[in-house]
Amino acid sequence: MKQFQVQKKQFVEGEVRALQSGHLREGEVTLKVDKFAYTANNVTYAVAGNMIGYWQFFPATSDRGVTEWGVIPVWGFADVIESSHKEIPVGDRLFGYFPPATHVVMRPAKVSEHQWLDSSEHRRCLPTAYNMYRRVANEPGYNRAFDNARMIFWPLHMTAFCIVDALEMHDWRGAEQIIILSASSKTSLGLAIGLHNMAEGPKAIGITSSKNLETTKDLGVYDELHTYDDLSGIDMSKPVVIVDMSGSISTVNKLIDSMGDQLKYVIQVGLTHWDQAGQKLNIEKGKSEFFFAPGHMQVRIKEWGGAEFNEKVSAYIQNSVAKISRWMSYEKVEGLDGLMAIHKDVCMGNIPANKGLVVEM
Repeated sequence: MKQFQVQKKQFVEGEVRALQSGHLREGEVTLKVDKFAYTANNVTYAVAGNMIGYWQFFPATSDRGVTEWGVIPVWGFADVIESSHKEIPVGDRLFGYFPPATHVVMRPAKVSEHQWLDSSEHRRCLPTAYNMYRRVANEPGYNRAFDNARMIFWPLHMTAFCIVDALEMHDWRGAEQIIILSASSKTSLGLAIGLHNMAEGPKAIGITSSKNLETTKDLGVYDELHTYDDLSGIDMSKPVVIVDMSGSISTVNKLIDSMGDQLKYVIQVGLTHWDQAGQKLNIEKGKSEFFFAPGHMQVRIKEWGGAEFNEKVSAYIQNSVAKISRWMSYEKVEGLDGLMAIHKDVCMGNIPANKGLVVEM
């Protein structure tokens, strides 16, 4: 058994560690990780590891303990290879939240035909959305050919759905335009598509790097696109909400200072500009938030019920992925050693926006 671990304070640095395997206890299963996606979203997990608790999902298990080293969670697929749980057969295939590792032991609870929760002791107080595992072999029409798209886009466009829904719940915070930083990111594109489909929603205005401008523009999902080094074309006289997918506090503050009272709200989502972590927004208290999608999901599931929530989300994601699929290409990464080789490039933002990294074990 092996696991990819990073230094919590310098998460650009990582290494593959060998783990000791033990005997399963009653009610546990051993999963062999098959494949997982690795995106800028995983960098956000590392940056917010202490703030939101991402380090708690899969504590680094080795002789070094968990104080300095951590495991960045990933979205992917795994297969049950050993089971001491009477409701979980060997061969069951799962989609969900895993460690970047060859194997992981979990304790299924609330087992149904289509899903179960990991009730391992260290995860019991963590958000349900991250502890849920889909039994994909029981899904009608499940096809492995779509695994790559699912593990890359499902968590990102789920977040996009939640942001659109949260904004609509609050009547768009009074905004006529939504400015989206890191416009070429997959989550941003999912958000822009959602706004684009709202008949009476605000305009979607993207800000991206010069290198990503043309490829992002080709998708046609933004009403306007601008680059970080030229924000002069944005109409600062209309009420606006900023959705920051990048953590670029300097850019957000520049916009805040230019907009004055027309700035209604700032939603912080991603933290890929992690070198600016800890900097403060120049905005009054109560006009900004760090958006946590699982919290919004729990609210809506309580209001709508699980079935209606899943139906709405599935329709949203199917539509958004259909628009982006022609733009995307997938690159296979060979195992944990391959992950270690590309990890720094992901952290430094060197992976093209339209490339999806798939780590195959």
